[in-house]
Formats: sequence, structure tokens, C-alpha cells
Amino acid sequence: MNAAPPAGKTQLRVGRLVKAHGLKGAIKLELYTDDPDGRFVPGATFTLQVPESSPWHGKLLTVREFRWMNSHPVAFFDGVEDRSAAEELIRAILWIDEDAQSASAEEDAWFDHQLVGLDVVRDGAVVGRVARVEHLPAQDLLIVRVGDDEVLVPFVKAIVPEVDVPGGRVVVTPPPGLFEDLADEPDDESPEPGPAHD
Repeated sequence: MNAAPPAGKTQLRVGRLVKAHGLKGAIKLELYTDDPDGRFVPGATFTLQVPESSPWHGKLLTVREFRWMNSHPVAFFDGVEDRSAAEELIRAILWIDEDAQSASAEEDAWFDHQLVGLDVVRDGAVVGRVARVEHLPAQDLLIVRVGDDEVLVPFVKAIVPEVDVPGGRVVVTPPPGLFEDLADEPDDESPEPGPAHD
């Protein structure tokens, strides 16, 4: 069994800087995160992966502003005031310290990429697999793939009491009917229409 990585050593790659945008230091991003609006909030700081010859080698990059322009993610960063400064950062990869991020979040908080692909277990049996996570204003939903269907499972403690990322599973205690609709109601059991009467 592999030992867990040392605390503070796990980093997530969240984006790459691909192109200077305009004259005021904005840079277009290639995103590697499902939550760009949450990752690139003003004040968020990233470790840079750049060549040793880069003036930015060994420095951190802090978001000043993040916006969408023509459906492209664009960010402004502290210390990047014009196009030439932006061009020094092209192809840089942005990393964030997952442990630092987790420590400041709620205890029961997971990244989407940690949940996707986990087996969904009910009463000791695997009933499906997490396909994706949807973040709604009221609550998050686990989208569980069951055969060719998808089941929306509210991601709340009462219904998802256990998340075991190292074990590759989430345990669910859904209300009656959440999964049964798929298993117990074949389409061919619907009643036949009766003969038509004039």
C-alpha cells in the first residue's frame, strides 16, 4: 500500500498561460480545473513552472482580476502591467498547493477530480460510478452513471455519509426510489391502451 504524500507536497496543475491579450497585461488561459471562477479569484496565488532563464523563475503569481472574454478565460496578475510583461509568462504552467487549499476549506470538502470515477456503493453493493459533480446554488449534486442512465444524488451528509477517496468509493444512503426507478421499471410494463370506442 502506498504511503500518503507528505503534507504540503501535493500540487494541482490548474492552468497554462497561452497568449498575451491586449496591451494591459491580460493573459489568456488554458484551464485544467473544473472551477476556474473559484480558482482564479482576486488574491489567489500560484506557483509558476517556467524555465530557469525566465525572470519569473522561483516567483509566485497572484491574480488581480479574472474574466471571460468571448468565452475565453483571461486573467490579470499582480506585477504584469503591459503586453511585454505578459509575453514573458507565455507557456508558464500554474500550480496550486492542494493541501493549503484543503486546509482553508471545510473539513468535508473534495475537489471534483477526486470524486469523478469513484464507485458508488449502497448496502455494500456497487450501484454506479460518479460521472461528474454539478455545483448548484443550493447544494452540489453527484451525477452517478448507472448503466446508460444518470442519477442525480444530492451531495449532502444525510445521503452521502462517507467519501473514501483512497478506497475509491462513496457510500450512499439514498431515499427510496432514487435508484429503484431505473432498476425496477422496465418500459415494457406500462399498461396497454384499451380498445378505442367511437
